[in-house]
Amino acid sequence: MDPLSALVDTSKTSLYLSLVSIAFNPAAWNIVARNEYHNKTITRIFGGNPRAGCYFLTVCIFSAGMLRDHLYRNALLEQPSASLLPTPYDTLVPGVLFAAGQTFVVTSTWALGVTGTFLGDYFGILMDHRVEGFPFNVLRDPMYVGSTMCFAATALWYERPVGLLVTLYVYIVYIIALKFEGPFTDIIYSTRSASSKTTAKKEL
Repeated sequence: MDPLSALVDTSKTSLYLSLVSIAFNPAAWNIVARNEYHNKTITRIFGGNPRAGCYFLTVCIFSAGMLRDHLYRNALLEQPSASLLPTPYDTLVPGVLFAAGQTFVVTSTWALGVTGTFLGDYFGILMDHRVEGFPFNVLRDPMYVGSTMCFAATALWYERPVGLLVTLYVYIVYIIALKFEGPFTDIIYSTRSASSKTTAKKEL
């Protein structure tokens, strides 16, 4: 048996389901959100109410995230285990890491609000100003960082080395997603700013 096969069981379907769900979520929401920005598909379904459409997408994103986490946990439990940290750090480190990650995720959501967190800007629900308080004064993308920390914490808690490889995969997926999300969000707010300036000039 080679060293890699002692740490990763590539025969388990659960591992591939987990990997697909991790990549699917940000990819799907980017596609859906861009379509919404250009075509207002979900808004039209909800009778022209963008806020109702955003709340619907929020439920979808949250549910898909719960499914992703469930699939990840199931995948870990079917993988080989190995001691990763000595006692008592084997429980202390993942516990602290998970708590910190969840703190970043929850405080990000609190600071941004539901529509700010779940792609409301693609529905035309824009924030009045940039959020600069915690955790955004510590990290540029605290929600993605916090989520990645939770993946790592779960791998350490269950002592599954493959989970750390999956965490690296999560990090790469999030970096790619941000390459699309960040610039497009900047375009949305730049368009609003330009429109506001044009309206102000007309009024003068």
